[in-house]
Amino acid sequence: MALHWVPDPQAFILFGGLVVQGPWAGDDAELTRAVDLARDAEVAVVVVGTSEAVESEGTDRTDLRLPGRQDELVRAVAAVARRTVVVVNAGAPVELPWRDEVSAVLVCWFPGMQAGSALADVLLGAVEPGGRLPTTWPAALADAPVTEVVPTDGRLDYPEGLHIGHRGYLRAGTTPAYWFGHGLGYTTWAWEQLTVEGSTATVRLRNTGERAGKQVVQVYAARPDSALDRPVRWLAGFAVVHAGPGEVVDVAVEIGPRALRHWDVGTGGWAVDPGTVVLSSGPSAGDQLVSAELLVR
Repeated sequence: MALHWVPDPQAFILFGGLVVQGPWAGDDAELTRAVDLARDAEVAVVVVGTSEAVESEGTDRTDLRLPGRQDELVRAVAAVARRTVVVVNAGAPVELPWRDEVSAVLVCWFPGMQAGSALADVLLGAVEPGGRLPTTWPAALADAPVTEVVPTDGRLDYPEGLHIGHRGYLRAGTTPAYWFGHGLGYTTWAWEQLTVEGSTATVRLRNTGERAGKQVVQVYAARPDSALDRPVRWLAGFAVVHAGPGEVVDVAVEIGPRALRHWDVGTGGWAVDPGTVVLSSGPSAGDQLVSAELLVR
C-alpha cells in the first residue's frame, strides 16, 4: 500500500513506528537514510503524491509523473524492505511504474487534516479500505484515450465521442494499470451468478475470505449487435454490500431506463434501441465474471 502528500515535493516515510518527515527534494543523504531504515523494518510505508503545484483546476497537467525523485525513493526502499506499502496522496491518476515491485498500493486522495488517523486505521486493519476507483489509471500517459486538450483557433473537438475513460481503453484493447471500479479490501470475493428480472439485475456474491468485508457490485451493459456507435461496455448500475466470512449474498442492482437509452440527434431527445443487452458484473470495468441477457423493446 502507499500514501503521500508533498508540498514540492515532500515525502513521509514510516518505518516500523519511526517517522521520518521531509521536505525531501531529492537529497542523496535523505535517500540513503530512508534505505537504511527500510532495510531493518518489518514493513516500510512510503507516502508519495502531488500538491497544488501539480494539480489545480486552473492549470493543465503536462504529465502524470510523481514530482521530484519520488519514484526513485519507492524503488530504493522496495529493493531492501521485507514489505513495502506505498500510500498515494493525489487527486487524480498518476503513473506508478513501481506498482509491481511493492506489496500494496493505497490511494488516499487528499484526505485532509485527519489523514494520519484514517491512514493508521486502514493500515492496521481497524477499517477496511473499501473505496473503488472512479477513474481508470493508465500505466503511462501515452496509453490514455485522450492526451491532446489544447484548443485550435479557440475550438476544442472531442473526436473520442463516447469512448472516454475506461470506454476508450476497451475500444483500443489497451490494458491500464488499474481499471475504473478497481479496489481491494481485506477479504476476497467470488462472483457466482447474475440473473435478470424486469429491470433488476441480481448478482450473487460469496465472501471467500476470513473476515467481513465490503464490495461495490458493479453491473455493466453492452450492445454488441447495435448499429449505433456504442461503447464496448458502460456502467449501468451499482450497489454496495457487506458480508461476513463465507457468507453468500444476492445483491439487487436496479438498471434505470436512462442507462439503456441513447441520445438521438435527429429528434433531439433520448431514444431506445430495441434488442438484446448483455449485462455483466465483476470487480472492475475490465474484469467481468458473470453475465445475463436483457431484452429491450
